[in-house]
Amino acid sequence: MHAYRSHTCAALNTAHVGDTIRLSGWVHRVRDHGGVLFIDLRDHYGITQIIADSDSPAFSAIEKVRAEWVIQVEGRVKARDATLINPKLPTGEIEVYATGITVLGEAAELPMPVFGETEYPEETRLTYRFLDLRRDGMHRNMMLRSNVVRSLRNRMWDMGFNEFQTPIITASSPEGARDFLVPSRLHPGKFYALPQAPQQFKQLIMVAGFDRYFQIAPCFRDEDPRADRSPTDFYQLDIEMSFVEQEDVFAVVQPVIQGLFQEFAPEKPVDANWPRIAYRDSLLWYGSDKPDLRNPIKMQVVSDHFAGSGFAVFAKLLEQDGTQIRAIPAPKGGSRKFCDRMNAFAQQQGLPGMGYIFWREAEDKSGMEAAGPLAKNIGPERTEAIRQQLGLGLGDAAFFLGGKPDAFESVAGRARNVIGEELGLTEKDTFRFAWIVDFPMYEKTDDGKIDFSHNPFSMPQGGMDALMGNPLDVYAYQYDLACNGYELLSGGIRNHKPEIMFKAFELAGYPNSEVEKRFGGMVKAFKYGAPPHGGCAAGIDRIVMLLADTTNIREVIMFPMNQRAEDLLMNAPSDPTNDQLRELRLRVLPKDA
Repeated sequence: MHAYRSHTCAALNTAHVGDTIRLSGWVHRVRDHGGVLFIDLRDHYGITQIIADSDSPAFSAIEKVRAEWVIQVEGRVKARDATLINPKLPTGEIEVYATGITVLGEAAELPMPVFGETEYPEETRLTYRFLDLRRDGMHRNMMLRSNVVRSLRNRMWDMGFNEFQTPIITASSPEGARDFLVPSRLHPGKFYALPQAPQQFKQLIMVAGFDRYFQIAPCFRDEDPRADRSPTDFYQLDIEMSFVEQEDVFAVVQPVIQGLFQEFAPEKPVDANWPRIAYRDSLLWYGSDKPDLRNPIKMQVVSDHFAGSGFAVFAKLLEQDGTQIRAIPAPKGGSRKFCDRMNAFAQQQGLPGMGYIFWREAEDKSGMEAAGPLAKNIGPERTEAIRQQLGLGLGDAAFFLGGKPDAFESVAGRARNVIGEELGLTEKDTFRFAWIVDFPMYEKTDDGKIDFSHNPFSMPQGGMDALMGNPLDVYAYQYDLACNGYELLSGGIRNHKPEIMFKAFELAGYPNSEVEKRFGGMVKAFKYGAPPHGGCAAGIDRIVMLLADTTNIREVIMFPMNQRAEDLLMNAPSDPTNDQLRELRLRVLPKDA
């Protein structure tokens, strides 16, 4: 018999009744039933019930064990009485009568329980993450993540892709976030960077002629934390393909992602219709470039109905350039109480409020009438035109926001989500995907300069000709995949022509010399025959978060940072020693310097 176990804690069943076995694991919990002791023994695979009565030679030793001690148990497999069978456990038809016990590792008093799913402060959970990971829910999440990664790898190999690894220590590259810099000991005063993504390397792999690449790639970005984003590092399924157009990438990605969700969430249907929505339309209809399509509400522009109207606030607003009024339809939201609640929501989001109209039965029972402050100000003809445009009827409502879209779009998107949830319009237990396409290549910064709005390596639609006009009118072959309100994937068809690349960066304020300095390897490679190529990267952490049905990404990462980008278990970041600083020729300035 093996020194520690003959079986795992999930392996025993009625076929083993009468066998002498050996198990090892953690004491999940101890129960004393007056002269009869029960232990739920847990390992990675499952739980087996151990029983010892006063006749057992192991009884006195079992009396001393406590929760989370690691023990080895020898005993005999017994069938449970029919009334005591536990159908929730694979081992629920048997128990092990203990004849011997060896303590392999004692546990101190626990700072948090492992048995049960009691919520504990995140600071405690992350400080004692090794205990947190023993809990059943967290263990399931980590195994889900492991199986998702395995499935992704298998699916990519089956699609004819090859897995290659790219460097972790590399040069700084603008990817839309801050780099983590690594000082060089051999080259004092110079720094490496941890890769925000393997972007340049995967493009070089295409130039090298490998055609189809993928990698489960670690990426590092010094970002502000959010519930759905790690502040330091994350993993992505990185993909690149040669001789492809945008539709070719979509055709490869959809069966991989759709199949993954069907495999790991079979109880939740996946809509196979993945619409293509232009970025500008997504912002207009949903107030977001990662729309939740489970919510059927689509916002509309209704500026014409308020221009020159009796509602002076909107009428005067529309006299300014670049302003518009948008409506959020709210089917079945036609009560003053609900409308007032949504108006208060807008105020909590930092806006003056949201105007509203709701349609109710007229007091004289003569039909339907529009109600609310806006309806009184703009009159029955305009309110009726709005109702018809929005396709609303009795018992429905509409909310209105006005100004320059950049100022209210995100709040409108959040209001749309709240309305959909509160009115029961948003579907449950399903996944709805959409490709967001036609991203603008450039944007104007707060100081009036032109900069890349997304990936700087994307090919502009129209090539060089498109770059000769207004940069703000240029669209890129850039695309995202949204699912249930989250961005799961981002990618693009790459700019593989040096002359177009130089021009694209020139419009964003990068002279050719700077491009050569920052991206010399890629520029050099493109001069020696680069194929048209494109690809994408899918966020594994976020995919697993959706499959695990949680909104906190730290629930699906083995050892995450906290909201302040601190590792409470390993005490990182930490202060360097003086010797380390001297070796790197660095000096740390005081905080107030």
